[in-house]
Amino acid sequence: MIRELLSYRLHEVANLLSRGAELRYRREFGVSLWEWRTLALLGAAAEPLSLNDLAHDAGIHKSQMSRVVSGLAKRRLVVRDANSQDARGVHLTLSRTGRKLYSGLIEAASQRDRAFRGCLTRDEKEAFDSALAKLAGQARAFIQQEKK
Repeated sequence: MIRELLSYRLHEVANLLSRGAELRYRREFGVSLWEWRTLALLGAAAEPLSLNDLAHDAGIHKSQMSRVVSGLAKRRLVVRDANSQDARGVHLTLSRTGRKLYSGLIEAASQRDRAFRGCLTRDEKEAFDSALAKLAGQARAFIQQEKK
């Protein structure tokens, strides 16, 4: 029964995609999946991010993100600057080395994305994108309903 649930099937596919990505990113770039996601979020950000914002965007707990960021900072891939408005906070950005790594990671991620999308016909891609958008909307509505 559980294997037939939509949430289980989506989770299973997401895990497969993530495991394959982690293998490639470790082999080619020496980063874990969480490190890749952190670098990608910082690289795509228009301005520096706080640890809280980064953890929220990545969907992980702040303490776990703190460990990821600490490791990336030790490797000089991420720069921590003091937040002038909050003495306890920091602004996070990519270093020059982090930006170079980010460029390679994004190219690898784009290649993987094209390969996965390439197995679908144009109609399947359109239907898939539409279905994902509907499911995300429905999931958000259910979350709001559960909060009441």
